[in-house]
Amino acid sequence: MSDFLGPNLKLLCSHYRSIAEVCRKLAINRAQFNKYLSGQSRPTAHNLKRICDFFGVEAYELSLPGEQFAHLIGARGSGLEQQVGGDPLLELLQPLREFASSLSRYCGYYFEYANCMSVPGQILLSLVHVREERGSYLFERQERQEPSRADSGKAEDWVRCRYLGAAFYLQDRLFLIDYESLTGNEMTQTILIPSFKSRITRLNGLKTGVSSGDLRTPACTRVVWEYLGAEINRVNAYRQVMLYDPDDPRIDPDIRQRLAGAHIRDGLFEIE
Repeated sequence: MSDFLGPNLKLLCSHYRSIAEVCRKLAINRAQFNKYLSGQSRPTAHNLKRICDFFGVEAYELSLPGEQFAHLIGARGSGLEQQVGGDPLLELLQPLREFASSLSRYCGYYFEYANCMSVPGQILLSLVHVREERGSYLFERQERQEPSRADSGKAEDWVRCRYLGAAFYLQDRLFLIDYESLTGNEMTQTILIPSFKSRITRLNGLKTGVSSGDLRTPACTRVVWEYLGAEINRVNAYRQVMLYDPDDPRIDPDIRQRLAGAHIRDGLFEIE
């Protein structure tokens, strides 16, 4: 990197309200970023890529002479202004990223057990993957249900759902919001009680959403997440994703007990 890095970074930062805002959005330490601006140090390859992705520039462009770089940025003015304006939804959720580091220990794969909202009396096992990406914690949840006996019943005819969402940590609770990405017809919210043990095994919580029936009835159920590990055999795990009878021997009695004891009374969800 040339000696033009600091001045060029200052020019890019001038399009924002403050350097503190840039550091917050980049999730880079303010003191470290000030060293980049003053030329006292150079970003690592990882941080340089984050900075370039954030401002929408190439690494080599940051080393251009100031006048040439300013002309380049001016030519992209409309795009940069749109970026600086930001997404109001992202800005609304930005403060929650301050607590994001608490979610790092929960990254990995889980089996999710829940009372099925669309097939009452059945337990739905899903596969969930929680990961960190550029300071945010995202997750993917895979579901599939066997077709009715009147249908072929072949594996390729199973109903599949793929939920994409974001995870947040606030006041000792995990909040997860997702949407069904294949059809775009549903959103769910899950609230989990974190584990304060050194080793994560199972997490309890509640899930709200709607059934897949024609009436789209709002529903709420207990949910249990079982930790599988940071890396797993995803093919073998996905083969277990399906509906189960409550008394199926493949369902651990402890999980069955955790899912039991919830009911609706007078429009309110209660746990016994």
